[in-house]
Amino acid sequence: MDHRFRYDVNLSILFTELDVNSRAAAAKAAGFSAVEFWWPFSDAVPKDSDVDAFVRSVREEGVRLIGLNFFAGDMPGGDRGVLSNPARSTEFRENIEVAVEIADQLGCRAFNALYGNRIDGVPVEQQDEVARENLAIAAKAASRIGASVLIEPLSGAPAYPLKTAAEAHAVIQRVRKEGGVDNVALLADLYHLAVNGDDPARVIDDYVKQIGHVQIADAPGRNEPGTGDLDFRDLFDRLAENGYGGYIGLEYKPSGASADSFDWLPRDLRA
Repeated sequence: MDHRFRYDVNLSILFTELDVNSRAAAAKAAGFSAVEFWWPFSDAVPKDSDVDAFVRSVREEGVRLIGLNFFAGDMPGGDRGVLSNPARSTEFRENIEVAVEIADQLGCRAFNALYGNRIDGVPVEQQDEVARENLAIAAKAASRIGASVLIEPLSGAPAYPLKTAAEAHAVIQRVRKEGGVDNVALLADLYHLAVNGDDPARVIDDYVKQIGHVQIADAPGRNEPGTGDLDFRDLFDRLAENGYGGYIGLEYKPSGASADSFDWLPRDLRA
């Protein structure tokens, strides 16, 4: 596809037929040397033994952890983050320390902080204020290991308030200004942006200097490139021409077996 970029596999959406601690080995067998995960535990503060087993599963395969989500609640149940929920601030802040420790051990330098769905009965202004406070706390903790906090527009969750790059960027700017941090950036998932009506090409042109990480899936369908309508050759050209030098995370639902969903990317470009 494109030799100018490094690619990583999101192991919370690919190879899900395997136990979480077996997925890094599967990615390595498919030719990749970098991976990312959503929060890989059911609890914000998992048992030490579970954390150790996860860290060991990544480290022993010799792959690098590129990105890690902070705890985002019950994702299968519809949660999309807890950091804007005043009732769950303590839970989120406790999770920050665990996530930073895992990242420190595995060389990860990017955390995805899902904003959270709107909550009925709680003033929007209060939710946003709590979110900015928690994002600033997360950014300061991440800075201890030279990492960044990423804010992502999402599709498929009507109550999630950040749907466009402009909306996410507005939050980033306020957190930087009010929180006194500079390590907050945009996670540009080209699939989510396209589904929400944002033009991914325009987002790249307008916001590339604010982009801390890129994820891809074809749209519609959220499957591997070549199954939908997105012009990845043009989008990758734009990223390169605008100076993006980070990883591209493969965060798609395979249309068949996970191992068969990488045919679009020659094996010699995966590592």
